[in-house]
Amino acid sequence: MNPPQLLYALALQAVPHIGDITAKKLIQHCGSPEAIFKESKSALSKIEGIGTHTIKHIHESKYLKAAEDELSFVEQNAIEPLYFEDSNDPFKLKHCIDGPIVLFQKGNINWDTQPIISVVGTRKLTTYGLAQCKKIIETLAVFNPIIVSGFAYGTDIAAHKAALKYQLQTVSCMAQGLQHTYPKSHLKYRKPIESQGGFVTDFWSTAVMDPSNFLRRNRLIAGLSEATIVIESAEKGGSLATASMAFGYNREVFALPGRITDSQSQGCLNLIKTKNAHLVSNPADIPYILNWSLETQKKVVQKKLFVELDSDEKIIYKYLKKENKSALDVIAIACEMPTSKVAYLLLNLELKGVCRPLPEKEFELV
Repeated sequence: MNPPQLLYALALQAVPHIGDITAKKLIQHCGSPEAIFKESKSALSKIEGIGTHTIKHIHESKYLKAAEDELSFVEQNAIEPLYFEDSNDPFKLKHCIDGPIVLFQKGNINWDTQPIISVVGTRKLTTYGLAQCKKIIETLAVFNPIIVSGFAYGTDIAAHKAALKYQLQTVSCMAQGLQHTYPKSHLKYRKPIESQGGFVTDFWSTAVMDPSNFLRRNRLIAGLSEATIVIESAEKGGSLATASMAFGYNREVFALPGRITDSQSQGCLNLIKTKNAHLVSNPADIPYILNWSLETQKKVVQKKLFVELDSDEKIIYKYLKKENKSALDVIAIACEMPTSKVAYLLLNLELKGVCRPLPEKEFELV
């Protein structure tokens, strides 16, 4: 977006009583952010759904001055502003009616080439939830997704750390300006995330973290991705609001089940019970339901192979290495395992980038 239009888009963000939905309506009617500020109040008030109360502050110079200050801050701090109509704005977010007209990002984010998944959940993550969060991201790593979360305690930071471990891009959605870090104890993760992903927000530099900001932040988490995974949640919690937003955006929602007596599983169980989320009984359920392509890049497996594969997977790997390729039923007989179990193991090997399917239900190593 050219600088003058960006300046007016920021000024529009600053005007009271004009949210993102109203701002987009005004831009569509007038043709550009700048044109809104050059239009008369009487003409603007005639736009359907726009009243005089909404546009009474538009011509006040202080909002343009505030936009100039914010644009100067953005330029001085290596922050990239993304305008919602530009090609570099995240594609999925464009389809959210309440998506921001200007999104600020910092780091090294490439929105174009990977699938995007949001991972959310309770701040009081249990040992079970932590293990499952890591396992899900490890399984999905073969598809090279961007992992989006909220940089908070518990599930959020666990998801970011798992993404860093498996060399995936990870994006933190912030509930304040990008120069602030919350919680402060997570400051040590800023540089690793900025080098392997980044941070986004639609809050200006003047905004500090406030609990009232979380819902606005959560719509970014839900809107950026094609699916949201809820790891754990109590009966009420912010991650359920994110899941609800994702569902409202017509995105897929997944929930990890837990024991019916566990307080941190009640939210997930309710999502599954009300059919607002897919049950995740195996991480492989996620790419299967999303219909992700299983054509994956070749991975170097030699040194890490027996760390990554369990004992049954090793048996199948050794057999395929010896035979070059083989059919499902033949593998089951040769490895002395039930066909259903072999099918499951082959899918796991496929997700790990170790083998691939061929016609006639045959498989070979990658």
